[in-house]
Parts: sequence; C-alpha cells; structure tokens
Amino acid sequence: MHEIDIVTLSRLQFALTALYHFLFVPLTLGLSILLAIMETVYVMTGRTIWRDMVKFWGTLFGINFAMGVATGITMEFQFGTNWAYYSHYVGDVFGVPLAIEGLMAFFLEGTFVGLFFFGWDRMSKRAHMIVTWLVAIGSNLSALWILVANAWMQNPVGTIFNPQTMRMEVSSFFDVLFNPVAQAKFVHTVSAGYVTGAMFMLSIGAYYLLRGRHTEIARRSITVAASFGLASALSVVVLGDESGYTAGQNQKMKIAAIESMWETEAAPAPFTLVGIPDSKAQTTHYAVQIPWALGLVATRSLHLPVEGIKDLVSQAEGRIRNGLVAYRALATLQGKAGATLPHEAEPAMRDLGYALLLKGIRPDIENSTDAEIHQAAMSTIPNVGVLFWGFRFMVGLGFYFIALFALAFYLSSWRRLDRKWFLRAALLSLPLPWVAAELGWIVAEYGRQPWIIDGVLPTFLGVSDVPASNVLLSLAGFVLFYSTLAAVDLYLMIKYVRMGPDAPKPNAILHVPARAD
Repeated sequence: MHEIDIVTLSRLQFALTALYHFLFVPLTLGLSILLAIMETVYVMTGRTIWRDMVKFWGTLFGINFAMGVATGITMEFQFGTNWAYYSHYVGDVFGVPLAIEGLMAFFLEGTFVGLFFFGWDRMSKRAHMIVTWLVAIGSNLSALWILVANAWMQNPVGTIFNPQTMRMEVSSFFDVLFNPVAQAKFVHTVSAGYVTGAMFMLSIGAYYLLRGRHTEIARRSITVAASFGLASALSVVVLGDESGYTAGQNQKMKIAAIESMWETEAAPAPFTLVGIPDSKAQTTHYAVQIPWALGLVATRSLHLPVEGIKDLVSQAEGRIRNGLVAYRALATLQGKAGATLPHEAEPAMRDLGYALLLKGIRPDIENSTDAEIHQAAMSTIPNVGVLFWGFRFMVGLGFYFIALFALAFYLSSWRRLDRKWFLRAALLSLPLPWVAAELGWIVAEYGRQPWIIDGVLPTFLGVSDVPASNVLLSLAGFVLFYSTLAAVDLYLMIKYVRMGPDAPKPNAILHVPARAD
C-alpha cells in the first residue's frame, strides 16, 4: 500500500504541475507568432497603430512568458526528485532533447525576449522585427524539443537496451528526432497554441468593442485573430488526423480505449460519435456511429481492421510470456562481467517491458501464474471513460473554433463587427482553447497508462524510493506555489487588459522575461 501511495502521489504531482504549466505554453506559442505578424505589418506600412498593437499584446505576452518560465523550471526538477528510476533507466535518451531545448531554444527565446521589450528605441524597425520573429522561432523550437522527448515516451524508437548497464541508450538520434509521433504531435500542438493566441486576441478585442474602448486597435486585432485563428483551427483538425493515424500504428490500445471498442471491428471500422461506455459490461450503450470513419483515420485503408481491447489484451498476454524469456536470460547475467545475452533470448528483449508489468503483482515474476499474467495484461487497459469523453469534448471544441473564427472572418471582412451577440460569444469563448488543450494532454498522457514509456517501462517502476510523506509535502508546496502564481497572473492580466493599450509598461513586469542567463 505504501508503494501505491508513492506512485499515486507522484503521478498526481506531475499531472498538476504539467497541466498548470501548459496553461501558459499555448498562449506563448500563439502570441509570439501574432506579434511577429503584426510587427511585420508595421514595418511594411509604417503605420504606428500596428506598433502600438505589438507593444500592448507584447506586454500580455511578457506576463504569460514569465509565468511559463517559473512553472516550467520547477516542473523539470521532479524527474530527479519523484522519478529517479525513470531518470536512471532512460536518462541517456530522454535528457538529450531536454538539454538541446535549454541550449538551443530557451536561451534563444529568453535572450531575444529581452531585446524585444527594451530594443524599441535602440534598434531599427527591421532589426526589431527580426528580433520578434526570433522570439517566435525560439518558442516553437522549445516546443519541438519538448515534444520530441514526449513522443519518445509514446513511441520509443531509435534506442536499445544495454544488458550490461541495464539502461536504455540511443542507437539512432536521427530516429529519435524524426519519430513520426514527434512530427505529428509538434504540428498538432503548435497549431493548438496558435488557436489559443488567436482566441485570446479575439476575445479581448471583443471586450473592447463591447465597452466602446480602443476600437481601432480592437478591430484590427480581431481581423488578424480571425484570419490566423481560422487557418490554425483548420490545421488542428487536419493535423489531428495525422496524430490519430500515428496512434493507430503505435498505440493501438489508446485508440481502442478512446473508442470504447472492446471487440475488433470489421474493416473499415466505424467511429462512435456518442455513446455511454461501460467498462464492466465491456460495451458501449446507445452508440451512434459514423461508418468507415475510424478505419480511415486509424489505418488509412478500407481493408485493415482496428483491433479491439479484448484482442489487444490477448496480445499483451503473449508479450508478457515472451518478455519473461528475456527477464530470465538477464537474470543469468547478474554478477558476470562481460557476459552477453544468449542469442535465443535477443528477440524477446522487445517484450521485456511487458514482463515488468508483473512487478506490480509479485516480486519474483519468473514464478508468475497464468492468472497473474492475465491480471498484468488487463492492466494495459487505460481508463476508458476518461479517454472516451475527453477526446469527444476536445474534438467538439475544435469544430466550434472553426465555426467561430469563420464567423469572425466573415464579419470583419464585411465590417460588421458591431454585432453584440457575436462579441459576447467571442468574449465568453476565451477559456475554451485552454480546456481543449488540457483535454488533449489528458488523452495523450492518460491514454499511455500503465506505461511511463510505452511498452518499455511501467509507470509504477519509475518512481523514486522516498517516503510518501515527502511526496505529499512537496505536492502541498507545489499547490501553494502554483496557486499563488495563478492569482498573480490573473491579477496582472486583468489589470493590463482593463488599462488597455495606453497603459504604462512598468519595468517590474518586463524585467522578468529576460531571465535566460
């Protein structure tokens, strides 16, 4: 029970800090590109209103960036405090993209953020525009390397297990970098960030028009947000299809759980639009399905099946038994310097992680019974209800964003932005991109369970060997610290939005983002 408490608390702490940190990431991604676009318009036209827009939205970007830095740095320390065995087991792989992110992206972004704020009167217009674009590029590069690391946890390619060190090592950095899951996650995630930035600008612009304040800046901001947001929202849906395909190839259990699909459907499989998943009865009640849709997304074919949960559990049982062959072979190497793995055991190494699932049932896993192997195989089923509804709410919000931005684009094109019903709808939609982004991360990360590295290392084995009270104490500290930051962030954002583009730019706010030394 003590060990379970440590795992639960460690997972809860990382989930809370990651979800909180991701409140700031999408807005940083979206606003950085929008700032660069608006400053490019300023340089091309010479109209000072565009410079005023860049400075105003840049102030809000600076507040958000500072909070993102504070939450991101503290989150990474948990790999050493709460997930020590994970860091030991895969640190040689996972640490590489994180190190590159810090050296290549974070320092670039942080340095040029300082130039962005303090270089207006010290640089030419074109030079400052280049700086703004470099801030945007740095933000996107940071997301790229973080997502390369995360994608490897979802699809661990380009690595091998070293029986001598009992650790994972990089065998092909090229494969790690160009992991198809990383590519799909990167374009999908940054597009979602662009939607967040566009919605933020659209909603604040709507607020000003409803109040009759700063109307010239508000109208231009809505026009930029509408066009950029529409393109981004369409991209999210299109690129989400690519994410579905990569998951269908590499994480079949995640797809089956998202669909609450217990039986393998005949090709091409239908997509369940709505229904009531029932894990106990292993069925979905009142399912409304779209023929062929799931098969086309997950397999991009009309003849390949999408495997159901029951068949995947049966496959997991076979992989557990095969993994036990590798586990027993590794046990014979203990204490024998220079000994090599028997040739006949090498093919079984790919299933070693599945055998490790038995560690959650008994320590001497080589003596596991058939019932215990079946129990371990059943543990590969994630929480079907959470994934089923989380995915559908996320997708529903995605289509809502397309409709809202299309309407905004139409109204701005025909100069009809005075429609109050639209402005109220735009203002009330402000928090929705964050809801969709958090749901996306829940589906991606919760759907990987019970793995911390899919098929390689179970989550419960990755935790540190520390008292549960220590984790509980640090969890309480994080909740207090992050709640304080949330209050500060909301206060500053609301304050400077209410003050508007004419607000002074206090150095106390602008000094924080330049922290990259």
